[in-house]
Amino acid sequence: MKRSTYLVFGGVVVLFALSWIFKSSVLEDGVYSNVWEAFKVTLAAFLTLAIFSFLYKDNPLYKFAEHLYVGISAAYWMCLAFWSTVVGNFIPRTFESLSAAFKQPYQPSSWDILGIPGNIIYIIPVLLGIMLLMRLSSKYGWLSRWPLAFIVGTTAGLNFVRYLRSDFVAQVSSTFVPLLGTPDSVSVWSSFDLNATGPVVALLSNWVIFIGVFSGLVYFFFSKEHTGWFGRTSKVGIWVLMITFGASFGYTVMGRISLLVGRITYLFGDWLGIVQS
Repeated sequence: MKRSTYLVFGGVVVLFALSWIFKSSVLEDGVYSNVWEAFKVTLAAFLTLAIFSFLYKDNPLYKFAEHLYVGISAAYWMCLAFWSTVVGNFIPRTFESLSAAFKQPYQPSSWDILGIPGNIIYIIPVLLGIMLLMRLSSKYGWLSRWPLAFIVGTTAGLNFVRYLRSDFVAQVSSTFVPLLGTPDSVSVWSSFDLNATGPVVALLSNWVIFIGVFSGLVYFFFSKEHTGWFGRTSKVGIWVLMITFGASFGYTVMGRISLLVGRITYLFGDWLGIVQS
């Protein structure tokens, strides 16, 4: 390692220690801050700064924070899966003694398969899970392909039906909107109200939806040359698609900005105490 690396690492350690000592000596309601709480606040602040250091260039501090985050996340989800799936779902349906040990209510099966108790069927996902772990073995790694194929197949089948209902059918039904008003909205023609929830704005929204969907479908119709009125309609479809993609991207960016604001607020509020929440 270069000498500059040692100097930077030593400076970070010194700053961390000074921040820890300072946060531990801050008075809160007449009482000094807890040493452990001060350590957690300082550690979170320095890890945040380590992640932000990537904006300068890739460095060991960023790699340390990144690997720590990935490792803790993997361990957290592993523990969550164990307690929610194994302890909360598998053990109560298979082993009465283990259910009592984990303080879970035993759930015996009330159905049989060819005279075999239904609880035995829960052994199958356990075997598939063990076969999936064979991926870590160079000799028996091929066994992991079977449970992986089962997971991919069942997930694709279930999600196909779910997305068909939630996206395709719901999207199609949402485009069947009245374009000339309904019998119970005669006020559209009798009064001109630009209220956001009024019938005029609702009718204009229906026309925007209709024109947007129709022009978007025309753009994706490739069996006819895009010339004349057909080409002009497809250009409207391009604008609709670009506005849609832009709004989706903007929504994503705003979500990331909110995360950035949260981290900045933590640094200047919880850590430095400059901003009062």
